[in-house]
Amino acid sequence: MTPRFTVQGFEFFSHPTRTRFPFRYGIASMTEVPHLFARVRLQMDGREVIGLASEGLPPKWFTKNPATTFEQDLPEMLAVIGHAARLAVEIGAQPVTFFEFWRELSRQQNLWAETKSIAPLLANLGVSLIERAALDAVCRALAKPLAAVVRENLLGLNLGEIYAELSGGSPDNFLPGTPLATIQIRHTVGLTDPITAADIPANELVSDGLPQDLESCIRSYGLRAFKIKLSGKADHDLARLRALSDVISRETAGDFLTTVDGNENFKSFAEFRDFWAQLRGEPALKEFLSKVAVVEQPVHRDHALSENAREVLHAWPDRPLLIIDESEAALGDLPRALSLGYDGTSHKNCKGIVKGLANACLLEHRRRHDRRGVLTGEDLANLGPVALLPDLAVMALLGIAHAERNGHHYFRGLTLWPDAWQQATLAAHGDLYRKHEQGFVTLRIEDGLLDLTSVNQSPFGLQPLFDPESFAARLQP
Repeated sequence: MTPRFTVQGFEFFSHPTRTRFPFRYGIASMTEVPHLFARVRLQMDGREVIGLASEGLPPKWFTKNPATTFEQDLPEMLAVIGHAARLAVEIGAQPVTFFEFWRELSRQQNLWAETKSIAPLLANLGVSLIERAALDAVCRALAKPLAAVVRENLLGLNLGEIYAELSGGSPDNFLPGTPLATIQIRHTVGLTDPITAADIPANELVSDGLPQDLESCIRSYGLRAFKIKLSGKADHDLARLRALSDVISRETAGDFLTTVDGNENFKSFAEFRDFWAQLRGEPALKEFLSKVAVVEQPVHRDHALSENAREVLHAWPDRPLLIIDESEAALGDLPRALSLGYDGTSHKNCKGIVKGLANACLLEHRRRHDRRGVLTGEDLANLGPVALLPDLAVMALLGIAHAERNGHHYFRGLTLWPDAWQQATLAAHGDLYRKHEQGFVTLRIEDGLLDLTSVNQSPFGLQPLFDPESFAARLQP
């Protein structure tokens, strides 16, 4: 029998975080970002259970409008999350299964967002944060890890309601039999990230015990997978790719893979196709291009799912594998992209758990019928433990072998959080974290891999149930 619960209420807390150095992606450069915690109280099986989720609120990702400032964007982000929370309390006033809860929350949130002209990607951030907090509580109440809860379909997922071609199927029909035991870090090289130590100006050098430039990161962590961000300016990107290719090939002895992120920086597919032809004409980049697994979202979300995309993609037989990311915002975006000629999409917890599970099942179903089915794991700068570990649990469940993971790079381990949080995380997840020589707790990356043993054994990836109230400011979005 599928468990049911009622929703008692939500509480929100915010804490400022600061990066070790600026992270430039797309049209934004991130140095400070508020980190939001959402705590839910459910009634399930006659007792109260608590769940916690968190999310950094980065500038210019959920909406990419150059005409507004982050100070203007942030209130809208919080309003979207607050609206989703109020809907959740109304929907959960009567006992519901998790799927019923998510389905109604998603439906009502998106109807409201349409009337307010709120971008689907932002609207679904509210759904995602709320569903993650509820899922954490459900897994804790059931005393089962995420993989078991999903495979036994204790969430009551009806895949056919999401995608008709999955009718009659359940998650265990499509997902791997067991979650991955390890995952390979795919290190993001931002648009201004230094490639070698010589590239770091003296006044920007960070001396905090962690590597800063790409070359040092490869040597420190044993990296073998990389994500390269493009600016959309051909001459600049070509020169940077040559330098990156030299360092990565040398430091990995040619044993590496890459993905390329267009960051929506190309005005059209024709422009991106011309750029790709330039790359292929570069002898120095021949090996590098042979290692490119996939290209992510080269064209702005406003045009990426246009009929022009269909024309270009279907007339480009030797193109690289292409996926959407920012354009995969609402239900139906993935099938639409596949029909246009894309090869798949990315999973990010901030885009939604149930939607991500359904996408993974749809892509596996299509792979079995010799059709497109690429699913990658992406992440802007996910922070441990509350955001990162559930994210890793989903990646392991979906069988995504390498994922973009850069929170450990742009932030100094777990030093953003109280020492008690650091020590509790280390005690519960000593396979995933380690004590740095300088005394703080940081991610344990060995041979470019993360050990997910404890993650896969914990409720929603994370064992301790943390209380943000002790240090974070209470917020009413």
